[in-house]
Amino acid sequence: MPELTPRRRLDQPRRPRRLSVELDRDAFGRFSERLARFMGTGTFLFWQSLFVVVWITLNLVAASLRWDPYPFILLNLCFSTQAAYAAPLILLAQNRQDDRDRISLEEDRTRAARTKADTEFLARELASLRLAIGEIATRDYLRGELDRLRHELVDEVKPRKRKNSKPDSETLRDAPAWDDEPEHLPR
Repeated sequence: MPELTPRRRLDQPRRPRRLSVELDRDAFGRFSERLARFMGTGTFLFWQSLFVVVWITLNLVAASLRWDPYPFILLNLCFSTQAAYAAPLILLAQNRQDDRDRISLEEDRTRAARTKADTEFLARELASLRLAIGEIATRDYLRGELDRLRHELVDEVKPRKRKNSKPDSETLRDAPAWDDEPEHLPR
C-alpha cells in the first residue's frame, strides 16, 4: 500500500484549494482607537484650527484662489464628512474599551472572590490553631503544676520524717529529679 503524503492525511481537514486572504479582524478596531486617541489631543486641534484659518484666509484674501466662496460650503462639507466618519470610529473605540473594561472587571471579581475564599480559609485555620493551642499544656503551666505537686509532697513528707532527716524545700528543689535535663539521657 502506498504511504500517505501529508496532503492526503485522513485525520486532518483538507485545506482549501482556492487562494484565500486572511484579514486581521482587530486591525480596523486598533486603527479606530488610534484615530480616536489622536482626535482627542491638542495636536489635532492645533492642526485642524490652522487648516481652517489658512482655508478661510486664502478664500477671502486671494482673489485668484477662491475655490470656496464666502459661505465656505466646501469647508462645511469637509467638516461634515470628518464628523460622519469620526463619530462611528470613536464609538467603535469606546465599545472596544468597554469590552476590555468588562473583561477586566470580571477578572477582578474572580480574583476578589478567590482572595475572599482564601482569607476565610486562613481565618478558619487560624481559629482552629488557636483552639488547639488553648488545649496544649505550656511550659509555664507544667512548671506551675510541678511546683504545686512538689509543695504538696513537701507538706506530706514533713510530718512523717524526723527532725534531723527532714529535707527542706531548698534541698528538694535542687534534687536531680527536678532537673529539666536528666544526666542519664544522652545529649
